[in-house]
Formats: sequence, structure tokens, C-alpha cells
Amino acid sequence: MDQPNTMDIRTALFLAAVCGQTYTQYESAEQWFLVPQGYRTVGTFTATAYDGARVPFGFVLESDRSAILAFRGTGSAVEWVSDLIAQQTPFKPVRGGGLTHRGFTDIYLSARERIFKLLDALPNDKPLFITGHSLGGALATLAACDVASNRSHDQLIVYTYASPRVGDPKFVRNYNAIVPIHVRVQNDFDVVPYLPPLVYQSPNTDKSYYYLHVKGDVQRSFRKGSVGGNHMLSSYFSDLARDDPAFAAAICSQPPGWCP
Repeated sequence: MDQPNTMDIRTALFLAAVCGQTYTQYESAEQWFLVPQGYRTVGTFTATAYDGARVPFGFVLESDRSAILAFRGTGSAVEWVSDLIAQQTPFKPVRGGGLTHRGFTDIYLSARERIFKLLDALPNDKPLFITGHSLGGALATLAACDVASNRSHDQLIVYTYASPRVGDPKFVRNYNAIVPIHVRVQNDFDVVPYLPPLVYQSPNTDKSYYYLHVKGDVQRSFRKGSVGGNHMLSSYFSDLARDDPAFAAAICSQPPGWCP
């Protein structure tokens, strides 16, 4: 089994492909997405960003051996506004859980009731993988803290890609203590994992907020010619695929079009 700071390349590739389907779900008028072979859809969930509109934000999948909770990254200008609301707020689902990014937290809390209903349909003895890219990585981190505190799963495993920072030092200490495995993949040349800055000063109140990353840092290093290219999930997937091209090709073939 993975150690907290050790990435399993096949797990990383598989979950990155799952993350890709959260964008497909969002972009499809019917909210369709592809499900990997051997998995079924337990259910989908929506969330609200700055404008209050409820839109698709991810899904829960299950196989005979494991379950996956996957979150989508930023998909609209309105969600970029939420990303920029970097004042902190108490993370209310977890007593003593510290302070977290208000924009990310508001989105997560708007989906929390539905997510927990979906998780209630899963057996506790089945490993639960929580994953997301970009904003989805931040939401996955909040969800993992919540699940670790308020549900019982024999194995909780988190893989995030290009995630921004989520909370203050108290949140990070608590998270690192209660979430057993987190693999946090980030590209050295991607600006998003460096946000919010370690010290964020609110332009409205001049109050300072302190941010740290959670554990599990796995550094990658690739350039794709642009700020967006260095951040895209497809760029992360192609970089990871170099470590195990045969496996990447195999998972991309079933179903066709599944990989980012």
C-alpha cells in the first residue's frame, strides 16, 4: 500500500483519468461521462460557486474492490471568482479543524449533504479514493478532512493534481494527522499550487491570512509553453504517462476516449 509521500504511478494515472471525466460531465449538456471498466456510478453531485447557480461538480464510483469520490476543477469565470475569495473561514465540519479558504469551503459545503448521502451507500470496509485536479484538488482535500473526521473507512487514500493551498497551519496539522495517505502531485512550472501565497493580505480588510500545503508533495517538472498548458490536467497525465507508457495506453483503451 502507498505510503503518505510515495506515489504509485498506476494509481496516479488511473485517478487522473477519472478526474478528466469530471470536466466531461460539466461540459456535457446531459452531464454524461465515461466510467472505467469494472466501475459503476453510485451518483453525481452539484455545487454552487459565487453566483449561486447549481452546476455539476463530480461523482462517486464503485467497483468490487474500491470506491472513488472525484471533484472537478474550475470550469467558469464565476468559479474563478470563488477561487479568488482567499479570506479564511472556520472549517465547521471538523471541530478544531482550523481555517480554510472561504471560496473553496463555500463550494464544498454546498455539495456536502449530497456527497455524504452517496458515501452512505458505500461499505466502510472498502477503500475510498478521493481525487481532484486544480480547484477539484482543493475540494478533495476538504472532503478528505471531513470524511476522516466524520465517517469510518478502513482505507482513505487521496490523490490530487495541481491543487492550490487550502488552509492555515492549524488545518494542515490536523489534516496531516487524520488523513493517512495523501499524494499531492504538482508541476514546478504550474502557478496554481503556489496560490494562495503563504501570506495572503486581504485587499478589503488588510488582514493577513497564512496558508500551507498539506503533506504528500510529489514534484513533477514540465513546461508546455504557456501558463495554462503547465496547469492542464492533460499535461499532468502526459507527463505521468512517461513513467509507465504501457499502462497508460492500456487504461486509455477501455473505454476509448476516457483519458484526458
